[in-house]
Amino acid sequence: MSSITSSCYSSLILKKKESRINGGFNLQYNEPKAIETVQMPASSVAYKPKAVKCGRVRAMASPAVSAPKRATDPKKRIVITGMGLVSVFGSDIDKFYNKLLEGQSGITLIDRFDASSYAVRFAGQIRDFSSEGYIDGKNDRHLDDCWKYCLVAGKRALEDANLGQQVLDTMDKTRIGVLVGSGMGGSKVFTDAVEALVQRGYKKISPFFVPYTITNMGSALLAINTGLMGPCYSISTACATANYCFYAAANHIRRGEADIMVAGGTEAFISAIGVGGFIACRALSQRNDEYEKASRPWDKNRDGFVIGEGSGVLVMESLEHALKRGSPIIAEYLGGAVTCDAHHMTDPRADGLGVSSCMVKSLVDAGVSPEEVNYINAHATSTLAGDLAEVNAIKKVFKDTSEIKMNGTKSMIGHGLGAAGGLEAIATIKAITTGWLHPTINQHDLEPQVTIDTVPNVKKQHEVNVGISNSFGFGGHNSVVVFAPYKP
Repeated sequence: MSSITSSCYSSLILKKKESRINGGFNLQYNEPKAIETVQMPASSVAYKPKAVKCGRVRAMASPAVSAPKRATDPKKRIVITGMGLVSVFGSDIDKFYNKLLEGQSGITLIDRFDASSYAVRFAGQIRDFSSEGYIDGKNDRHLDDCWKYCLVAGKRALEDANLGQQVLDTMDKTRIGVLVGSGMGGSKVFTDAVEALVQRGYKKISPFFVPYTITNMGSALLAINTGLMGPCYSISTACATANYCFYAAANHIRRGEADIMVAGGTEAFISAIGVGGFIACRALSQRNDEYEKASRPWDKNRDGFVIGEGSGVLVMESLEHALKRGSPIIAEYLGGAVTCDAHHMTDPRADGLGVSSCMVKSLVDAGVSPEEVNYINAHATSTLAGDLAEVNAIKKVFKDTSEIKMNGTKSMIGHGLGAAGGLEAIATIKAITTGWLHPTINQHDLEPQVTIDTVPNVKKQHEVNVGISNSFGFGGHNSVVVFAPYKP
């Protein structure tokens, strides 16, 4: 087996097996700390536990064992039956992925506000967006774009899953939940209220200010619009948000609390305060003269990320329920994981420990071994520290990366913040279903540490066996989800 954070991997497998033996399925891993990379044998062998170190982190190595088998219970297996999005390339899934395969940049100059005096004047801004057929005119006038994107992507995902309103009205809606998160919430509504307060006084604050600002409102509005009465809330973990939502949604299904979950992320933070705030953080590329080439993951000349926006939503369903209603199955969600770097507000751990342990835990939850993975949709924001930290973590988990291909969706659409994982999950699933990987564009001078195939500049045909999608956020939040072709 590959060289990975191996005693971490094996101890998690033991805990997972114990959980299965005891009849539990809501897996709670109590491994408190991760450890340095060691060689993991391919099968169970005699092994003497010993203490190991990783900086200030300590853990006890556990006996190495074989990887667990994937779930076979159709109540616990989770499949993807629908997808919906709003993106810089529109709201049609196939058009979105074809643009990615073509290597087309969706980065343009900002015209939503006057950015002429800003150090950064470009973004992955959505243009010509229409909510017609999904949001009535009155609500469309008042809603923040963040929630408009959520409603359109969510309803399109339900339609894609053959769950239009007429069908939903015949189902037990208490068994269908919504979990769509946002990193920032309704930012334009918030800034408009602050402007009203400062210029005209508190009596001029919109009555929509509070409900349309809070981050749970995307899930709430989607549930209200469709009548879905299952688990309904949001998660806000910055740029890791959508993957956190997929992971939590899957666990609701596995615990038997829902048959279907509508999950993902939404964001609309391309505003004066949004762009200005990230400029203040020194996080954005300032390549104003060649903005289409600004997002360049793993390139030596990268100088920051490009802010984007949109929404990506999946319909996640128990296999048993999907088969019972005769739904077409797009792909299978095998598992996921979430961890924390516990290190710094904005910088990743240099040793990649939080990220590598998150990938390890996701594989354990999915019941797959590292050598089964041959595709990674990387977080790959185009930042100096983040890109290499992720690559170093990947190398800890996968010793032999010769069969792995890795690409960066953000090179074309920018960084969608809380929506990023949702859009990238759809890109991952389309890679699985089409057999084609989109390129990482703007790859001209690759960092020498990056020895994995990044699919530079031109798409590649590649049969995905198991694919993972990484998302990491400010605060040290890490999330990884695992997808594969559906096999009965």
